[in-house]
Amino acid sequence: MKTMLGPVEPIVGGGVTSPAGFRAGAAKAGVKDGTDRLDLAVVIADAPCTAHALFTQNTVVAAPVILSRERVASGKAQAIVMNSGNANACTPDGMDAARRMADDAAAHLGIESSHMLVSSTGVIGVPLPVDRISRAIPSLKPSAEGGHDAALAIMTTDTVPKESALSVDIDGVRVTIGGMAKGSGMIHPNMATMLSVLTTDARLDSDLARSALKYAADRSLNQVTVDSDTSTNDMVLLLAGGAAGGPELRSGTDAARRFTEALEVLCVDLARKIARDGEGATRLIEATVTGAASEEDARRVARAIVASSLLKAAIYGRDPNWGRILSAVGNSGAAIDPNAIDAAIGDHQVARNGVAAEFDAAAVSEAMGADEVRISVSLNIGSAAGKAWGCDLTEEYVKINAEYTT
Repeated sequence: MKTMLGPVEPIVGGGVTSPAGFRAGAAKAGVKDGTDRLDLAVVIADAPCTAHALFTQNTVVAAPVILSRERVASGKAQAIVMNSGNANACTPDGMDAARRMADDAAAHLGIESSHMLVSSTGVIGVPLPVDRISRAIPSLKPSAEGGHDAALAIMTTDTVPKESALSVDIDGVRVTIGGMAKGSGMIHPNMATMLSVLTTDARLDSDLARSALKYAADRSLNQVTVDSDTSTNDMVLLLAGGAAGGPELRSGTDAARRFTEALEVLCVDLARKIARDGEGATRLIEATVTGAASEEDARRVARAIVASSLLKAAIYGRDPNWGRILSAVGNSGAAIDPNAIDAAIGDHQVARNGVAAEFDAAAVSEAMGADEVRISVSLNIGSAAGKAWGCDLTEEYVKINAEYTT
C-alpha cells in the first residue's frame, strides 16, 4: 500500500478496533425468526468523536438512516449499534423502534443518547423485533478484541466479513485507520453503497472529517456495483477519536492530504472485498479508465463498465464479447470520442480506435476466467483516470434473490 505522500502499513488481521480508543462487541438477538447467530453489534469509542457520515440517496429511506442523519449532524458521535436480519424500513413504527434500539444501547453503555447512532440491514417491510434486540443489548460487552465478531454480526447474504486496517506516519505521529463493512447484494454507487464503520485515532477537525470521507468514498465505496440497486439503508460512518495524540489535522495541509489518501487506501480495500463477495459471484472485476476529460468522467465510465449486466454475464461465461465494453462506455454519459477508444481484457487489447483489434479469442477467454478480471479502457481525449469494481453475474445471484424471504 502506498500513497502519493509515502507508504502505509497494512495491519494483518486488523479491523474496526485497531485504532486506539475503540471497542466493539456482538450478541445474538434472534432478529430474523429467532435464528441463532450473531446479529447485533456495537462499535464504541472511549469518548465522543469527531464524526461524519454519508447516507443513501434512495428517496425511500429506512428509519435508522433518518435517526442517524439527525444525530450525526452535530458533528459528534461516540457509538453505533447495528443489527442484521431486518432493515427496519417501510414499517409504521420504524422510527420508534430505531429510537428505542439506539437509546437502550446508549443507556447500557453509559453514553449520551444523542451520541449513539443506529443502523439496520436485512429484509424491507417487516417490523423490527425491537423487544428481542432490547433483551440482547445487555449481552453486548465491547472490547478491543471484539471487532471481528461485530463484522460477523452485520452480515446478511455476505459469505465473509469485510475488515481492514492500516497505519501511517503523519508528522511524526503514528495514526491508525480501521474499518468494517457489509455488502453483497443491493450494491450500487450512490453515496454510500453499503453499511460501513470507519474508525481512526487521528485528531481531525470537522471539515477534514467531512472532506476526507467524501473524497475517499467517491473513489472507492461509491465505485462498487453488484446489481445496480441502491439500498434504503446505506450508510458509511467515520469516527475520529484522537487517541493517537498530536496536533489536530486540518483541511488544506499536507498532513490532511496524507490522512485522506490513507483513508482512500483503506476504503479501496473494503470496496474490493465487497465486490469480490457479490451475491453468487465467482470473479472480481476491476475496470480502469484512463485518458478521460475529467476524473468524474473516468469514474463514470468505469462504473458503467462494471455495472453492465451483459458484460458481467459474458465474464461469467468467459465469452470474449468485447463490444459490450464499448457499449457500456457509450451508455455512461461521459464525454467520449467513439473513434478514439482503446480497450483491453487482461493483457490483451481487444479494441483500438473504436474498432476490433486483432486478438487471440482463446487467450482472452482464459483471462476472463481469472479470479480477478481486469478491464482497461483508454478514452484518449484527456489525462484523467478512475477505477471501479464489480463482479460477474451468475445463476446463483438469481437464486439468492428469488428466495430471499422464503
